[in-house]
Amino acid sequence: MSLFKARDWWSTILGEKEEFDQGCLCVADVDNSGSGQDKIIVGSYMGYLRIFNPHPVKPGDRIQPEDLLLEVQLQEPILQVEVGKFVSGTEGLHLAVLHCRKLCVYAVSGTLGNVEHGNQYQIKLMYEHNLQRTACNMTYGPFGGVKGRDLICIQSMDGMLMLFEQESYAFGRFLPGFLLPGPLTYSSRTDSFITVSSCRQVESYKYHVLAFATDADERQETEQQKLGSGKKLVVDWVLNIGEQALDICVVSFNQAVSSVFVLGERNFFCLKDNGQIRFMKKLDYSPSCFIPYCSVKEGTINTLIGNHSKMLNVYQDVTLKWATQLPHIPVSVKVANLQGLKGVIVTLSDIGHLQCSYLGTDPSLFQAPQVDSREINYEEFDAEMKELQKIIKEATKTQDTLPKSEKHRDLIVTAEVSPDLDAESQAIDSEVKAEAVPSVTVKIKIQSRVTAQKPNLAVCVQAPLAVTCDQFVFDDLEPDSSETVVLSVFLKGNCSPSELEGYCVVSYNTPTGIPKVAQCNFRLPLRLICFPAQPSKAANHKLTIDTNKPPISFLTIFPDFVDSSEDDQANVLGFEFLTGSKTTLLASKTSQRYRIQSDQLEDLWLITEELTLRLREHFKKQNCKDFACTFSGSIPLQEYFELIDRHFELRLNAEKFQELLSERAVQFRAIERRLLTRFKDKTPAPLQHLDTLLEGTFREVIALADAAEENQANMFQAFTKLKSATHLVIMLISLWQKLSTDQVAILEATFLPLAEDTQELGWEETVDAAISYLLRTCLSKSSKEQALTLSSQLCMPKDTSRLKKNITLFCDRLAKGGRLSLSTESATQQAAVMPGGCTTIPESDLEEKMAIPGSTATFPNHGQIAKQKSK
Repeated sequence: MSLFKARDWWSTILGEKEEFDQGCLCVADVDNSGSGQDKIIVGSYMGYLRIFNPHPVKPGDRIQPEDLLLEVQLQEPILQVEVGKFVSGTEGLHLAVLHCRKLCVYAVSGTLGNVEHGNQYQIKLMYEHNLQRTACNMTYGPFGGVKGRDLICIQSMDGMLMLFEQESYAFGRFLPGFLLPGPLTYSSRTDSFITVSSCRQVESYKYHVLAFATDADERQETEQQKLGSGKKLVVDWVLNIGEQALDICVVSFNQAVSSVFVLGERNFFCLKDNGQIRFMKKLDYSPSCFIPYCSVKEGTINTLIGNHSKMLNVYQDVTLKWATQLPHIPVSVKVANLQGLKGVIVTLSDIGHLQCSYLGTDPSLFQAPQVDSREINYEEFDAEMKELQKIIKEATKTQDTLPKSEKHRDLIVTAEVSPDLDAESQAIDSEVKAEAVPSVTVKIKIQSRVTAQKPNLAVCVQAPLAVTCDQFVFDDLEPDSSETVVLSVFLKGNCSPSELEGYCVVSYNTPTGIPKVAQCNFRLPLRLICFPAQPSKAANHKLTIDTNKPPISFLTIFPDFVDSSEDDQANVLGFEFLTGSKTTLLASKTSQRYRIQSDQLEDLWLITEELTLRLREHFKKQNCKDFACTFSGSIPLQEYFELIDRHFELRLNAEKFQELLSERAVQFRAIERRLLTRFKDKTPAPLQHLDTLLEGTFREVIALADAAEENQANMFQAFTKLKSATHLVIMLISLWQKLSTDQVAILEATFLPLAEDTQELGWEETVDAAISYLLRTCLSKSSKEQALTLSSQLCMPKDTSRLKKNITLFCDRLAKGGRLSLSTESATQQAAVMPGGCTTIPESDLEEKMAIPGSTATFPNHGQIAKQKSK
């Protein structure tokens, strides 16, 4: 128990999930009891109005039923509550409630009952004003020096001051140069309104200047002219404080001079009535609210300032006199007289924590109990120490950095992809030119074992794939509860994707405030992007995958693409992508090989990946653990290099378009300046065709922007194709060299380092740097190569010759026995040199000729392919 914590005299929590702000708290004798005891009036953004009269039996007691005098729900959110003499004909206090579009004035009265709990309080609407503009805040006072009544001034969101003489509307004035509303208050000593503008200036406007200015409601000018009416409405004085203000308060006590207090974001100002600074205090924290009050020392003023560190500081002018800890961050603070106790500090948080506290240093009555003295058994201590050391030793051996409790996930997310396509496609704004763009449903389920606060689900798929909705926000999940969402995935861009993998990520907070993440992956069906078609007779690109098991009929592994009534599709299958390209898959009847062929290299990737995945799944169901795929053909590097050159060419075009756009924009602005000079001249000179030149330059800028946008779309498609071909090359290298899972991961990190390609960081320079690193470490031939230093700065290369050379050298080193590893030990050990290089690896001849049904096309062996190319 700290001496410097605020002493809790009375506290309560208001409502559930309600929001409060600076103007939602007020203390006054609102029911005109005459006892001088204040009541606490609280309004919320949910529209609840509550009036409290706390009287705890002993300090720290919770709210009693009789403490709540009144609770009523109004129809609109409550922005501010104030108590003053707002009704004509009486000097009694009434309650003014400010809504977004309405001002209501109520009379609060109580009816005595037979017992204490029988007292009844009610509010009666005296009058209301419907506002034509959305309100921000209000202030009140005896405007113009009136006696015995208070007038109300409301500031709207668009900078209009609306003044009401109790039941009637007086006039409205626009503040000059207004942009955003700031805090507003009234000084009765100078009869002026004081606010802080968006220019970070404290501004004061005399009431009589406002009254005699042109009425904003009667003017016929445009809104822009209304905002610029500074010539008619003249500011009294201005002070630049250089920051936005949180609140303004005008105080005038008998023993202190009248002052204007301004609470800034980093400073606290005290001003004279004429705007001169009396003193200022630089704050080393972020304040949230403040209130000045009377000091016991003559000539000084005390100020309470709350901050976002849950502290309440007491200043006497600029001297810090006391600092106390609060259980919440206050957004409003008041000083009240409650139950004969003067100077009670009333604070309100943004979530409704209302507390009445006082400052004091009550000593802690806790005394530590005496420790029972007993004899020490050293043998037991020694045995316990050995046991603890054994546990520590076992714990340090394990490599698991997470505690054991983390192994059982607190939140589990699972994704289930529908086996069938949607009967009615959910594709939205698809750019694909196919007759029908299918979609597939993904059902995501979140199961929580603990309380998960603010869970947020994000669903990601690789472009050009898209989802109908990718962000979901849930309420807090209770233990053993679940949430389920359903969405659809479809092909949006007019090109085939490089991956069919998607993933879900759920971010949430534990009750202790620790952020955590849970995720899962899902695979989309191949039918989403292609459909069965007639096999093609010839193709520009062909690949042969060898296996160690007899070939499987396509009726078994591709049931969704093969019609069971057509036996001729048992060993040959055609795929047509939604973008129009075709791929053919053939299985040998006698040998253990599969051939994939297509006119485009990148189209081979998804079919090859799907084939290997389905073969592994098939043999896994057969409990066959020794199934393996290999590749003994030549890596299609030349075709791969053509895709690299195409992508790099588009990057160069994008750079040229950017330079041309910059030049034309400079030219456009120069012509604009000359035209503006001509137009402003009192003796206009001939334009000399500057207007024609301006129009021509504008058309060039628009044409260049359209061309750059088209080039950007082409570059995205080229990068997608490049990623597909890169995936294919990685698979072929891994099957060719029989790489392990860790080595394949290094290969993927080397060739696919970027999820998105940009001008600042492109694929070519990133991959070149990664391959150069491997060639100088684990794939180096000598220590001289290891000593070479790599450039620490990545920049766009002039051409792709170096990259293509390094990729060829990379494959050559792998062919000669090099092994991928990121450990420092393996980098210094040289692999045994094997004969051969990265030249074309001869593909063994197919024993038989496999014919496509209904045609005379056959598979030539590798020797025949070489002869055809030589011709």
